Amino acid sequence: MTTLQTELDRLCAHVPFHDADPALRAAVLRRLADTELHAALASDPAGDRAELRMFDLPGGAVALASDDEAALAGFLGGPVAHVSLPGRILARELAEAGRGLLVNPGRPSEMLLDAGALGWLIAALSEAPEAGEAAPRRLTAPRRDAVQTVAEPLATRLGDMAGMVAGAALVGVDWAEGRQGHLIVVAGAGNADRPAIAKALAELIAFLPPVEGGVDVTFEDLPLPQGAVRIEAVAVAPEPVSPAPRKPDAPPRLR
Repeated sequence: MTTLQTELDRLCAHVPFHDADPALRAAVLRRLADTELHAALASDPAGDRAELRMFDLPGGAVALASDDEAALAGFLGGPVAHVSLPGRILARELAEAGRGLLVNPGRPSEMLLDAGALGWLIAALSEAPEAGEAAPRRLTAPRRDAVQTVAEPLATRLGDMAGMVAGAALVGVDWAEGRQGHLIVVAGAGNADRPAIAKALAELIAFLPPVEGGVDVTFEDLPLPQGAVRIEAVAVAPEPVSPAPRKPDAPPRLR
């Protein structure tokens, strides 16, 4: 039987998470935040309450979670009570409690995150865009280093938002006040979706290595310069998996 390869595993297929460079580790953590994780419980939920099963490791107590229910049961040697919720929510609960998280043990994407690492993740996810009225004085082709830093993660994020946006372009920008930086020009976004798109892109930028001059986002229909890097929003179809059991409308509250 072939082990299911999840998106987290694919990101870590060539280099394990803890051996990866900062850019890859950030990409894995960004994906972890948007991934549904199945966390082991100490017992079956009672009403709307659930207690995470904690494991004592040298660095402190950690919860155990996997992005594949079958892999979680296999690691623990049989069926296990669990709760399913987005990685960002599980990370916040554990960070606030001062506890860590072990994800996908024995898999390419195995990662052990202490409370400090989870706190950093939550801080990055709290980034929100600041609205502004600054007008670009001139648009140029983006610098090569900016393309290397931004283009691939941006393409992945746009794929997540296929249907909400048509695509985007990465350009260099000279602002009227004299600052030089880069600009993501989003195309095909409806007015109602723009706040969520702006938040998602702000999170993306927060996880990336710093780009000199910063990276801003606009929904204005700007004339793109020669050399602009255009990226279409193309959804990547997930691999088929067995249907998960029906979940209650409201997830249990963790303690």
